[in-house]
Amino acid sequence: MSYPYQITSYEAYKEAYKQSIENPEQFWGGVAENFTWKKKWDKVLEWNFTEPKIEWFKGAKLNITENCLDRHIEAHGNAPAIIWEPNAPDEKNRLLTYKKLLEKVCQFGQVLKNNGVKKGDRVCIYMGMVPELAVATLACARIGAIHSVIFGGFSAQSIADRLYDAQAEFIVTCDGAFRGAKDIPLKNVIDDALIGNHTIKKVIVCTRTRTPISMLKGRDVWYEDEMKHVEEQGITFIEAEPMDAEDPLFILYTSGSTGKPKGVVHACGGYMVYTNYTFINVFQYQPSQVHFCTADIGWITGHSYILYGPLSAGATSLIFEGVPTYPNAGRFWDIVDKYKVNILYTAPTAIRSLMGFGLGPLQGKDLSSLKVLGTVGEPINEEAWHWYDEYVGKKQCPIVDTWWQTETGGILISNLAGITPAKPSWATLPLPGVQMVLVDEKGNEVLDEEGSDTVGGNLCIKFPWPSILRTTYGDHERCRTNYFATYPNLYFTGDGALRSKEGFYRITGRVDDVLNVSGHRIGTAEVENAINMHSGVVESAVVGYPHDIKGQGIYAYVVFGNTHGDETLTRKDILQTVTRIIGPIAKPDKIQFVSGLPKTRSGKIMRRILRKIAEGETENLGDTSTLLDPGVVDEIKRGKI
Repeated sequence: MSYPYQITSYEAYKEAYKQSIENPEQFWGGVAENFTWKKKWDKVLEWNFTEPKIEWFKGAKLNITENCLDRHIEAHGNAPAIIWEPNAPDEKNRLLTYKKLLEKVCQFGQVLKNNGVKKGDRVCIYMGMVPELAVATLACARIGAIHSVIFGGFSAQSIADRLYDAQAEFIVTCDGAFRGAKDIPLKNVIDDALIGNHTIKKVIVCTRTRTPISMLKGRDVWYEDEMKHVEEQGITFIEAEPMDAEDPLFILYTSGSTGKPKGVVHACGGYMVYTNYTFINVFQYQPSQVHFCTADIGWITGHSYILYGPLSAGATSLIFEGVPTYPNAGRFWDIVDKYKVNILYTAPTAIRSLMGFGLGPLQGKDLSSLKVLGTVGEPINEEAWHWYDEYVGKKQCPIVDTWWQTETGGILISNLAGITPAKPSWATLPLPGVQMVLVDEKGNEVLDEEGSDTVGGNLCIKFPWPSILRTTYGDHERCRTNYFATYPNLYFTGDGALRSKEGFYRITGRVDDVLNVSGHRIGTAEVENAINMHSGVVESAVVGYPHDIKGQGIYAYVVFGNTHGDETLTRKDILQTVTRIIGPIAKPDKIQFVSGLPKTRSGKIMRRILRKIAEGETENLGDTSTLLDPGVVDEIKRGKI
């Protein structure tokens, strides 16, 4: 298929950007004409950032799976939609053509219906990176159910919180998952999460690891048995449920600056148009190329650039079950070589980790198929950028350094591969339709200064794009206060940024109490809440600090009651507590025991001081005379790990 809205020169980018700012409705309406709609829109856009209320393609009817699957069948139904590479390299891989994927999605859609799932119901999906995860996600969309995919590393407590928040009634999971050398007991975790739960009606369990599990009569059913029943009924196709463009497609939970994760809601129409548009333009996708995004579908990157973006473009998307270092640090390069991968989209954390193994794992691997490299999740440092460019791309592949968020649905700032300029560690230019602005603390716009190469400020956006979040599930006020209340009539990203005189942006990091660890957002309050659950902890404060591999590490200052005896053992106990409550992803890298925390007289913890100490700064800590007990700062400095 051709992509009439693909930008193929820097001049075309400038023209598209100009048009998208001057007449956004006409611009996005033109892009949207290239999709399958059951009914066209009455109005392209209606919005205000005060409530906020944002409606794209108002009045339109569609189903995203018709655009990801059905519309490709006639032209290339036998082309590969998904290639699956298993965790163990000696296990057989799997390939699903568009025709086969459509059939599986329809059959599992019928399975969901047979088990009582209706349009608008919330279905939690907690699986390893197997093809059935993609099938389950798309099947929900096919029948109009709202999917909420949860990353396989989250704990039972985290899942229970999400199930409760979404009021989910159905779960799709696996007996277990393989991830590197580990077996993850997914169904057992789900069973723990369901203790005391009164809303879940059915748990559909897919076989993967053959781990012994309990199956409760009346609640738990086997994926394979249910699919076989549908096959015996002779069902290979079901009609796609007509969805309003503004109907919710999915809920995805992300950390905020409070302890409670928030369910970001994305809508069917705008999300479809924007993920497709950004996939085709940022990666300069060409028909029949193999696209390998190394993320997990449990994160927004997997939703947008493993499933919906690539499949709506008729692309071949590679899903990898394992990790980059198993069974050795050459695994990514083996996969690129084996499948002749054209686009590789991964995280700076993975690149920095692989750099640590030297060039040995790259030896003898044919990487000549690569045309485009990409990074996602956090800003990439220059050293990693140059290593990626030289040793993986052989200086022949443009690197797209993409900035975006769960809430934005798709990439907002990035160079377009080989089309617009790249600059190491800079995300560079906003995509057409994205109106970035820098503001100071008071919300005044930061303008370019004569004689200065860069200006800095808080990164905001002054106009909606099609895949902007619509709400936070069940709590619209939280959506308003988190994103739209800080600065009137602006969407606040929570990030700080620099802007060069060429208009390039460089993200400098979070300006709120959210950490970016290995490209994953973790709220400091969330980690503190988990640490404080340990019986011996009086209180804690968590900050980020520079980490060679992860970008940001988690540094915890912990006030422990009475005596903590063996500190090493106590640290392990605290880590175990955090793992149980949130998951291993949120474990602190450093725990420092302190007798007290630097607080103002009103009781506010001065995290700014703790952050500076964690970063190694001990002199310029600012005024500490207003603290309740200034002496505690000296003690913390002396005890720094």
